[in-house]
Amino acid sequence: MLRIRKKRRRTGAESTTALIYQLKIALKDIRPPIWRRVLVPGDVSLATLHRIIQAVMGWADYHLHEFAIGDVNYGPPSPSDWYPAKDERKATLSQVAPKEGMKFTYTYDFGDGWEHVITVEKRLPPDPDAHYPVCIAGKRACPPEDCGGVWGYANLLEIIQNPRHEEYEEMMEWLGGEFDPEAFDLEVVNRALKRFSK
Repeated sequence: MLRIRKKRRRTGAESTTALIYQLKIALKDIRPPIWRRVLVPGDVSLATLHRIIQAVMGWADYHLHEFAIGDVNYGPPSPSDWYPAKDERKATLSQVAPKEGMKFTYTYDFGDGWEHVITVEKRLPPDPDAHYPVCIAGKRACPPEDCGGVWGYANLLEIIQNPRHEEYEEMMEWLGGEFDPEAFDLEVVNRALKRFSK
């Protein structure tokens, strides 16, 4: 007797798990823009996505961070917080951003207030020969840590572009002798991402 196997219906969560998300990560209120385009598996946790963002942008992960998705905040668990965020380890990218075109915010360093707008540009089938995550494009260098947010960074750039500025030498010393705001090295970024490869 011939048996017919019924196909198991895939739920939305299952169908998005294997997809690769093309994300554009852009610092808010910076002109010209500082941004990265990265391919990330949809099943990564937000905790892992945090570390990926740190690597592709060039931050050093010295400070606190938080994701804001709709009216829900996600972050590292901390029972002492008066306004606790949901545990970022327990939420995946595909769960919180299931559709193309969705945008959400990642804030790093609450003092400097670096807000990153993350856009889900595409959801793609995985390439069996590719390693994820991978950065495929980007522009301009990450601002230095602790430079004072958007306003402080603008001030920093104004100073280092004028060797006659009274704070030029002090600022260059603080920067370690050099800083190129236009620099972006795709190869260096992807080397930093290798530790996340699946």
